[in-house]
Amino acid sequence: MTFHLHPRLQADTIEIGCFTLSKFLLMNDSQYPWFILVPMREELTEIYQLSEQDQALLQRESSHLAKALAEIYDADKMNVASIGNIVSQLHVHHVVRYKKDIAWPAPVWGKFEAVPYTDVQIAEIRERLKGVF
Repeated sequence: MTFHLHPRLQADTIEIGCFTLSKFLLMNDSQYPWFILVPMREELTEIYQLSEQDQALLQRESSHLAKALAEIYDADKMNVASIGNIVSQLHVHHVVRYKKDIAWPAPVWGKFEAVPYTDVQIAEIRERLKGVF
């Protein structure tokens, strides 16, 4: 079975790379360093639907990513969550939060209109994250 990224994720994100299990995406909203892991498995909505091996791998990838992002971006807090109320395809958000960001302390989802990245900003992020995945 071939993996397909949900159309909403396809439209709202920029692919940064791939881990062993997951696509590594950047949410196209420059107001927050906001990344998403999407396990490359078809028709899953919940983590418990992954095999035990894939659950462990997703946990390792997510923890590795959260730690790397916290260090690279000097985060005040990492918000890591699998919500899926709008996009049911299994995906895990990794949002770098700062006490000074525009939504703090509220969640970032739907709080403000997205401000897309420029091509230069995307190139800088790709360079910054080269060794992460």
